[in-house]
Amino acid sequence: MPAVNEPAPNLQVAEWVQGRPSNVDQERGRVILIEVFQVNCPGCFIGGLPEAIQTSMTFKEKPLTVWGLATAFEDHRWNNLENLKRLIDTGEVVGETMARLSERDMLSMGRLQYFMPFPVAWDQVVKRKGGVTDEEVRRWSERDFSDFDNMPELHRSQIKQQVREYLEKKEYDALTFDQYGLRGTPSSIIIDKQGIIRHKLFGSALDLEKHIEPLINE
Repeated sequence: MPAVNEPAPNLQVAEWVQGRPSNVDQERGRVILIEVFQVNCPGCFIGGLPEAIQTSMTFKEKPLTVWGLATAFEDHRWNNLENLKRLIDTGEVVGETMARLSERDMLSMGRLQYFMPFPVAWDQVVKRKGGVTDEEVRRWSERDFSDFDNMPELHRSQIKQQVREYLEKKEYDALTFDQYGLRGTPSSIIIDKQGIIRHKLFGSALDLEKHIEPLINE
């Protein structure tokens, strides 16, 4: 999986649900912000997506491309292409997202009070095949624990066992989410004009404009 300051691979997109299809290699000369979310992710709709929308508006006249990438690494009953299309077409939300946004009075008749003004893609979500390999366990362990190699052997063994048990229960792989080594949603990927990953950020209230403006000015 590519790290910060390494070339960004193309997204593995199953379908562009909104906007003009594109990919990383087609946007040279422009900074790219990819806001990664799940349909059933309240934090994505409370924090991550509104910040991405505001950032896209702030730099509307600048060489910045913003994409939404819907993925699914859990709760596949809610996080699926059908519910993404419903969200894009009608603003309707589902599951825990509906419950949490309703509590915050952020919905109108069960629908979002804002829309995403940028292209939105659906990650390739595929059924897992085969067993869990030692290499896969190692990659996931190093992804989630940056100091994994420096941990005592007992701790590393415990982590690897937990990761193996998780992967054995995992039914689907989200290809772009896994390829970029993301930890959860919302996540923001920022790629510079030369196609190099400059930031992989997890969470919201990330001050995206502060990260993006220097890259636009490079």
